Amino acid sequence: MKDYLVRVIAKSGSVRALVCVTTGLVDEVCKRHGTLPTATAALGRALTAGALMGAMLKTGQRVALRFEGNGPLKKILIEADSDGSVRGYVGVPQVQLRRADGALDVAQALGRAGFLTVAKDLGLKEPYRGTVQLYSSEIAADLALYLVESEQIPSAVGLAEFVEQDGTVSAAGGFLIQAVPPVDPEVVEELMARIETLPPLSELLQSGKSPEQILELLFSEIPYDVLEKRELGFACSCSRERIERVLLSMGRMELVSLCEEQKGAEVTCEFCGERYSFDTADLHRLIAEGDKPGEVQA
Repeated sequence: MKDYLVRVIAKSGSVRALVCVTTGLVDEVCKRHGTLPTATAALGRALTAGALMGAMLKTGQRVALRFEGNGPLKKILIEADSDGSVRGYVGVPQVQLRRADGALDVAQALGRAGFLTVAKDLGLKEPYRGTVQLYSSEIAADLALYLVESEQIPSAVGLAEFVEQDGTVSAAGGFLIQAVPPVDPEVVEELMARIETLPPLSELLQSGKSPEQILELLFSEIPYDVLEKRELGFACSCSRERIERVLLSMGRMELVSLCEEQKGAEVTCEFCGERYSFDTADLHRLIAEGDKPGEVQA
């Protein structure tokens, strides 16, 4: 099954929901970064959260989620575009912690104290930013808290993954349900009650349930309309041209230093691991480009 997301709205207009499967996306990103199982679970949930948030953007917009805690993972950074492209990484991928019951301890890995910052590039002069303290450090509840506190939208978020013994991700996905003003308390209560009675999301995903089937279980007797289906996948926004602009922004003195002392430069993209090498000829070209009239020197 390809990774994809389905977005619906109740016929009453009082509730909207997004459900997605992200198994391939999560597995690919975690393999790129060589994450151990606990780091895989944390990064996987954050990637799914990014996919859900990205699906609510308009064309050409982008969202970034930054989880920073006092645990060994240090941080998780996710970027998601409106077209379904998602990427991300953890600060320390080699983290493996388990709770007393044997479950992967994502909360302890991220840390109980910290912040979630959401930045939305909406095509304006400055991105919109909102920050909340970490609530559970389990990712899903923290995103729901952000949506309630920073965007004043009552929300329920479910994120899950299943990591095999060999570290591969055999199931991943999630849902996001939001009340739409004017809020219909009866519909909201019915949905919340329904969520409580369902099997764990990880079990539904592992059994092969599709986003449509999960939506049928969630909404049960509540009629709804499907607004869209969109594919999801890993895609990085890095390029050699972008890296060159980063090097140019360092200023002439730094470029000369790299050229004379290190005889070149190598830059690795944190999101995809792609390495970009620049020899002395490349750096001299960038120095000359930066020296052109009208260029601002850092």
